[in-house]
Amino acid sequence: MMELEEKKQRLELRLRELGSVIVAYSGGVDSAYLAYVAHQVLGEQMLAIIADSASLPRSHYRDAVGFAEEQSIPLRTVETDELEREEYAVNKADRCFHCKDELFTVLETERQRLGFAAVAYGLNVDDKKDFRPGQRAATEHAVAAPLADAGLTKVDIRELAQSAGLRVWDKPASACLSSRIEYGRRVTPEALRMVEDAEEALRGLGLRHFRVRHHGNIARIEIAEHELAAALSPETFRLMGKAVRAAGFHYAAVDCDGYRSGSMNEILPVEMLAKATEKAS
Repeated sequence: MMELEEKKQRLELRLRELGSVIVAYSGGVDSAYLAYVAHQVLGEQMLAIIADSASLPRSHYRDAVGFAEEQSIPLRTVETDELEREEYAVNKADRCFHCKDELFTVLETERQRLGFAAVAYGLNVDDKKDFRPGQRAATEHAVAAPLADAGLTKVDIRELAQSAGLRVWDKPASACLSSRIEYGRRVTPEALRMVEDAEEALRGLGLRHFRVRHHGNIARIEIAEHELAAALSPETFRLMGKAVRAAGFHYAAVDCDGYRSGSMNEILPVEMLAKATEKAS
């Protein structure tokens, strides 16, 4: 516990060093905790900005805005146009780079316009081990990573958020909707809507830790192991199939390996993953 408190103090010190900061805010536990601490430390010298686009589920947007209001965190919404970038829409393995490049370009413009000293995002230590091309965009735009600088892992952040009484402490990971679309399949507003509608319907059936992966006419449903047993019934299968067909898919398939973050990366060549990790480090 002492080590965790020391990490928290390092985070607060890092934020003070930045002086004033715009936090790239999504409402996930990492960016929410970063925005919360930044507001505690810097007061009005911080601003959370959430980027709104077709790749952000409406339910996630509403929840993110609600959390900021609960904690009196200054919040602004800006629109990003990553879908207008052909490099993003074609959906190659570096799609996330082009998304974050768009985001940080917009936030840098806001930083200069509003007179803040830095832009920060919610990278944690564990993220550095994963295939995340967006980290390269953050490096190129000189975006600060206070959580990672303080040595905080995902588990650390959840524990600190829980200790602070933040309701998001156990919030499931919430990557953008584009991450559900298989590489090589074009990202379109219609494809994003199909995924969003299907996931909202499955959430209505009681699922919490899951993903709907877009494979054309097929929706591949990943369900976390601890929820899988309850879902394995003919009636639930029937309702899941009905839900994804209503969203525009023809077929529903349940993944035998269950939910795992970044499963679309499993088909990428090892050399590509190694190269991307090297660029991000």
